[in-house]
Amino acid sequence: MQTGSRIFRLLVLTLAVLMAGGTVLAAGGEAPSAAAADSAAGSAVGPLTPPPPATLTGDFKAAYVVDADTGWPLVAYHERDRRQPASMLKMMTELLVLERVAEGDLHFDDPVKVSAKASNMGGSQVYLKQGEVFTVRELLMALAIHSANDAAVSLAEHVAGSTEAFVDLMNMRARQLGMADTEFHSVHGLPPGWRQKPDLTTARDLSLLARQLITHPEALEWASMAHAPFRDGKFILTNPNKLVGTYRGLDGLKTGYTGPAGFCVTATAIQKGKRLISVVMGCSSDKARATESTRLLSYGFNMYTQVPLVETAGEPLPEPYPVAGGKVKSATLAYGAPLKVSVLRDFQDRVAIRYELPDKIKAPLPAGTTVGSAEAVFAGHVLGTVPVVTRQDILKGNWLDRLFHN
Repeated sequence: MQTGSRIFRLLVLTLAVLMAGGTVLAAGGEAPSAAAADSAAGSAVGPLTPPPPATLTGDFKAAYVVDADTGWPLVAYHERDRRQPASMLKMMTELLVLERVAEGDLHFDDPVKVSAKASNMGGSQVYLKQGEVFTVRELLMALAIHSANDAAVSLAEHVAGSTEAFVDLMNMRARQLGMADTEFHSVHGLPPGWRQKPDLTTARDLSLLARQLITHPEALEWASMAHAPFRDGKFILTNPNKLVGTYRGLDGLKTGYTGPAGFCVTATAIQKGKRLISVVMGCSSDKARATESTRLLSYGFNMYTQVPLVETAGEPLPEPYPVAGGKVKSATLAYGAPLKVSVLRDFQDRVAIRYELPDKIKAPLPAGTTVGSAEAVFAGHVLGTVPVVTRQDILKGNWLDRLFHN
């Protein structure tokens, strides 16, 4: 796009128009909001309101399944009952460290020295010794894959100076994310010791945390690993999530178990381009949490259908687009790739396409040049994006062409 070009968003193409074989392009003007696009796309059927979640029971004390794009709940059972999260709490520990890395305050290769406190942690661990030095990346992988409590303490102390200070940051971030029923008292999720308070959260709050964590690609990369080397391969990190490698499209996210918490897991998977997040708490066994998560995710995915918005790459936009400085005054643009998205079955007609293009495309440009993008928008969220490209060579005009075509 040209510097200084006024970028505008066109939000008026609905699935109904597409299914009729046409496309509507706005002529210009102020860009309406994504909410306006949803309204335009579905005005005939009223405001965009999510359907009520299904109530499913099973071998769990609480369960929640959400659409990762929109946050819409698909399944809910005691989703706001406060329970101990066990090691699922480490998602917040991981999130805070990854956010510091993303901000540039930390780096994956930064060295972290293990303290005496970290070396004495029980439960799941990678047996860190006082005085040893590991990188932030190595400890994050130990935490995310192996659920190592000693790695959690080392990272917390490195970021905030103490675990107590880090817990304050965890609770602050929880409030920012809208985790209204959550209180953290540890960085690892182990049962409380003498005169300590338990960590408490809900299935709903954990889904909010998971939606934020998956915006960091490293979190999904590590959570999808069944095994990984540690200490130069002398120790093998082992993922306790039995769904990894067995459930189609699953790439995370975090298990947990203590006596008070029961067996828990926050799981996420993609099928047909749609990502869902499932939380189960208080299952009776490791097998039950895997079975129930599989059942809930499959139920959720079955609620969606795929909507083909653009059938093939090269499909033209219906209206010519203005050209500046060319031999022609306008040219045909095309979609650079097919565009298909998954939407709740009763909401197929509520998808809009939003275009982002300059006021004019400037000649000369060879065929296939990307000049903008087209996004599938639903409930204010982008479900998919494809480039918009020139369909043929756009030649530079002579002085007379440029005089009339600017």
